[in-house]
Amino acid sequence: MEHKELTHAIIGAAMEVHKTLGNGFQEVIYQRALAIEMADRNINFSREHNMTIEYKGHDIGIRRVDFFVEDTIMVEIKAIINLEDVHLAQAMNYVEAYNLEIGLLLNFGAKSLQFKRVHNNNKKP
Repeated sequence: MEHKELTHAIIGAAMEVHKTLGNGFQEVIYQRALAIEMADRNINFSREHNMTIEYKGHDIGIRRVDFFVEDTIMVEIKAIINLEDVHLAQAMNYVEAYNLEIGLLLNFGAKSLQFKRVHNNNKKP
């Protein structure tokens, strides 16, 4: 599945979760529900996936992303009233640190699901 189709499928699964649960729960509740929804849709993922962060060839830490989908897309979940620039910057840092082409930032805390596709313009081959 190409990135556009896959991000569309993930967003569709997230919309179903938000439609069913609404807003107001903790992030972990949405994370569990999204895992069920993606599994039902045969979207391959790992949950709370540990990823190493490198600096100039040195491992400097590990960050756990909420989902790593089809070994290509990082998905970060929030359950806050509104996404802010700091959340977008965090997602951008993750896709660049992991050298991924694209990531998704999903917010279940607003009245309607908020989502942002995050592109890595600095992806190395």
